[in-house]
Amino acid sequence: MTESQAKKRIEELSKEIDEHNYNYYVLDKPTISDFQFDKLLEELIRLEKEFPFYASPDSPTQRVGGQITKVFKAVKHKYPMLSLGNTYSEEELRDFDDRVRKAIGDEFEYVCELKFDGLSISMHYTDGKLVQAVTRGDGVQGDDVTTNVKTIKSIPLKLKDGDWPDEFEIRGEIMMPLKSFEKINKEIRLQLKEDGYDDSEIEDRLLKNPRNAASGTIKMQDSSVVAKRNLDCFLYFLLGENPGFKTHEESLKKAKEWGFKVSDHYKLCKSMDEVMKYLLHWDKARHDLPYETDGVVIKINSLRQQRDLGFTAKSPRWAIAYKFKSESVSTQLLSISYQVGRTGAITPVANLHPVLLAGTTVKRATLHNADQIEKLDLRIGDFVFVEKGGEIIPKITEVDLKRRDKNSKPVRYISKCPECGTALVRKEGESLHYCTNELGCPPQIKGRIQHFISRRAMDIDSLGEGKVEMLYDHGLIKTPADLYWLSHQQMLGLEKIIEGEEGEKSKKISLQEKSVQKILAGIEASKEIPFERVLYAIGIRYVGETVAKKLAFHFKSMDAISIATEEELMHAEEIGEKIAESIVDFFKEKRNRKLVEELKEAGLKMKLSADSIPEKISSKLNGLSFVVSGVFSDFSRDEIKQVIEQHGGKNQSGVSAKTDYLLAGDEAGPSKLEKAKKLNVKVMDEKEFLKLIH
Repeated sequence: MTESQAKKRIEELSKEIDEHNYNYYVLDKPTISDFQFDKLLEELIRLEKEFPFYASPDSPTQRVGGQITKVFKAVKHKYPMLSLGNTYSEEELRDFDDRVRKAIGDEFEYVCELKFDGLSISMHYTDGKLVQAVTRGDGVQGDDVTTNVKTIKSIPLKLKDGDWPDEFEIRGEIMMPLKSFEKINKEIRLQLKEDGYDDSEIEDRLLKNPRNAASGTIKMQDSSVVAKRNLDCFLYFLLGENPGFKTHEESLKKAKEWGFKVSDHYKLCKSMDEVMKYLLHWDKARHDLPYETDGVVIKINSLRQQRDLGFTAKSPRWAIAYKFKSESVSTQLLSISYQVGRTGAITPVANLHPVLLAGTTVKRATLHNADQIEKLDLRIGDFVFVEKGGEIIPKITEVDLKRRDKNSKPVRYISKCPECGTALVRKEGESLHYCTNELGCPPQIKGRIQHFISRRAMDIDSLGEGKVEMLYDHGLIKTPADLYWLSHQQMLGLEKIIEGEEGEKSKKISLQEKSVQKILAGIEASKEIPFERVLYAIGIRYVGETVAKKLAFHFKSMDAISIATEEELMHAEEIGEKIAESIVDFFKEKRNRKLVEELKEAGLKMKLSADSIPEKISSKLNGLSFVVSGVFSDFSRDEIKQVIEQHGGKNQSGVSAKTDYLLAGDEAGPSKLEKAKKLNVKVMDEKEFLKLIH
């Protein structure tokens, strides 16, 4: 292909792919199959690699992502992004209507639009091309996230032909569709289950809601990951020097003509009574939408009247947001089941009569522990109120006492393990009950092995929960050390029946040649995992990743840790009485000492290597202790912990009186934030941290 032919073909493909993107993501009317679309995109990617000088910044290939952004540059908004006044009541809406009428008279219209639950974005277009996308930030300035926004397929990189101004801004809401949110959480849940986490721990680590998920995604460093998360965007507000239209409704129609995705659910209302009808309709109908909404925005339609009404210091006087209340439904408590985690921790779960809540069918709700059951005074057969309130896992908020059976009796928390029958123990000061039968309780045995092979421990990714269960059920493994003596002959052809969920058939799986080879190769590769991760993998209670690293750096070998007294252990950084006691108790057990010896014999690393000690950069954080929580823009959580150590600081796993700073990113743990506030520990964000070390 000649250069001129390549240029022409690249232009043809770009135009054709843009049109297909518009049909699929904006109009929701695809005209070709996914396979055909992928083939066109593959051809364009290949040609742009071969003839890079013809690759345009607004090419459809930009949507694939791949660029890494270490620092998101702060950008001042040309027009401040003000917040809206909020209300939950009809009375306050009527008051708003009265204020408007006193200011501009009775001749006006409202435009009602759904309030999408995501993050606000402002995009700048020049000559019909996207040149910059900036988050709301503090309203005065936000972060430049253009690279990530370009991966969102419903946002045009280049506008369709039209009468758009040479330069303008358009604002909208970036959201994560419910399907994408559920898919990501399903993947996270599977991965964490394979990593050996208990159900209660898994729920704490899932994405909490689509809004937070969208916000965290748009600030990710790797745009290719952003592209895979399938974010969406509705546009709703045009700004410019000479807009060329007189009403907000006209601006929405123009934006749609130019290729922007504009919601069709807005409505022109002549009075507050019409507004109230719109609110009543969408309070119920919103649950049928493929994305989350949390209210309705009500705006004066005339742009001239908007200017006449003006602004307060914080918000426009010509608009208000009506927020829907969290939905709560009543359903019956059918039973309570009890799940056993790898540490023996018991987690109670409420089984409910299926009920529709916020667009999904709810069958279960978390109950946390015995105290929660007692606090709610639950009884089997009770009618309970269940709420989601923006969270993933529904929770029971109260009992409908009017419908309670007079003969019902309070729930008695189980006294024996539901899996092995061992008497449960609850230590003083702890909220959970535990099964102490570590050697004979199947969920604990399998859970410890799953923890051992998890990504952050020995990282044997060729094994997972299903394969561990298969090997355990066939009597091939009872401890993590047994993995290192598995043979090809033992595993080939092993079978397992997987019970189907409600309405699904059971299926049989078996280990084939390729799977067996992968498992054996993964087990062999794990022998190169550094000592501090081996220490974490063996599963000493209270010895998480951070504590394992502290112990490894202090004692340098497994032998030294195994013979250390409680007093000697407490000389190590961040090791308190509770952890020290747990370590001593672990190595008192003959079976645990045997496990360590067998792992040593298998060839695992039992001493600290020089490579594991972080290179010192400065002493700026000497004497300072940090707890890291949440998602960060410029670092992964592991990277930011390493930076703390490189500058002389110390990492702690939990907030205590000895903590100097809680370094909190997006989605920081609520319990950590609450404890920091209680102990007067300073909460620091990523920008403050960077200032501190620079």
